[in-house]
Amino acid sequence: MPRELPLDHFCPWREEAEELRERLTTLEAKMASLERHVFGKKAERLPTVRQQLQAERTDAEAAAQAQAALQKRRERATLKMEQALTREVRHAVPEEQRQCPTCGSQELKPLGKGRISMLYEYIPPRFERQVHVQETLACACGKGVVTAPVPPKVVDRGEYGPRFIAHVVASKCADSLPLHRLAQRVERGGVPMSRSTLTDLFHRAAEGVAPLAARLLLRISQSAVVWADETPLRVLEVKKTHLGYLWTFLTQNEQGQWLIGYRFSMSRSGKTPQQVLNGTLGALVVDAYTGYNPVTLPGGRVRVGCWSHARRKFFDALSTAPEAQQALDFILSLYRVEHEAVQTGVVRMLTHRALRQHKSRPVLQSLHAWLTAQLPLHPPKSPMGQALSYTLHQWQPLCRFVDDERLPLDNNRSEGALRKVALGRKNFLFVGHPSAGENLAGLYALVATCEANGINPELYLADVLLRVQTHPNSRIDELLPHLWQPLSAAAAA
Repeated sequence: MPRELPLDHFCPWREEAEELRERLTTLEAKMASLERHVFGKKAERLPTVRQQLQAERTDAEAAAQAQAALQKRRERATLKMEQALTREVRHAVPEEQRQCPTCGSQELKPLGKGRISMLYEYIPPRFERQVHVQETLACACGKGVVTAPVPPKVVDRGEYGPRFIAHVVASKCADSLPLHRLAQRVERGGVPMSRSTLTDLFHRAAEGVAPLAARLLLRISQSAVVWADETPLRVLEVKKTHLGYLWTFLTQNEQGQWLIGYRFSMSRSGKTPQQVLNGTLGALVVDAYTGYNPVTLPGGRVRVGCWSHARRKFFDALSTAPEAQQALDFILSLYRVEHEAVQTGVVRMLTHRALRQHKSRPVLQSLHAWLTAQLPLHPPKSPMGQALSYTLHQWQPLCRFVDDERLPLDNNRSEGALRKVALGRKNFLFVGHPSAGENLAGLYALVATCEANGINPELYLADVLLRVQTHPNSRIDELLPHLWQPLSAAAAA
């Protein structure tokens, strides 16, 4: 009879087979992710909370929500009409038609205001060359001369006004337009222009409003709840580029206004969060990146996790582990509770906390039990294994939202604040030097805060570029975007 080999004899083969299976699972997941990135939709689309609720609501509820949505669209359309510059264009009846079609009489008189229709038209913007003449008066004695004051300028002896400079800044920071393309557009408007001139104006503007950007970031750092994230941004050096990073820090005040700040650095280390947030207390809503660890140590800020990041990992694991759908369903249940809070108008109230504790906490308990049971069933390096490990390691930060109604479920706000940065990075590719990155961060902050609070950044910048030069430093908060009033309104107040 053949000699039976001990079971331990096959252990090396078993370990190798497990390792190969794990590698195969990882490669399949990467292949599925690449196919989705190249050929499919990049959005992580699954049935949303709203879609599920629509399937469950009654006909009466559906009709009421449809009517409310229609009313909201009408209100937005009315607001747009009020904001748009309106000009009345009158159309007279031609002479050959000024007779009654019935009796042929030419004794016609106006009937009311006439038939009114509305048309939106595009009037190309224009640049103008202003010639400022300062009146000069001489005394009869022949010795005294009085001259009218020089018009205020952003740059002494400069040839470009505050509205022109504000347009340059908004074009790059709000519209992600590279300055060389803007130079071409300015030239089409009849003004000789080069990219170097626009670059100089951009940096002069950044230097002028630097105290405002610094003050905005300071006020954000003093808030109880801060969102944070970072994204790479290339910095040009001799014949090559180095990798820098643009960090965003944002918060929402008690009035519901968003304050968005940025900070540029040449490193992704924890030095930047330390410089911005060190010594402050409260909550910091971030992903699992270790660069935020220095400010979330005991005695610092409390770290709040991001369910959107956890969800993304389970979504990526779907192609090789269909059971990941169960985790996605659990996470969707958490977002359903938040949707209910929005619908009932209790967001950031004590009722919101009670709702979370009543409905979200049981979901978290069931999800944790499911995660613990699934962890031994998947190789640690497989997509599903990594998703399970990430969520369990971040479990305490991920669950903090239940006991504090001010905390969000995810870090999507800060990711959204970096989308415009990512779009600009695709268009202008890099910044010229680290100081240019710092200037870009400061202007991005003011423009983003304007847009978040419904303020036209061009009007804001055109005003504060002049006022910041003489405004008292003790009252500099008055010029921050969320507190800003136009000069005429401020004078009236």
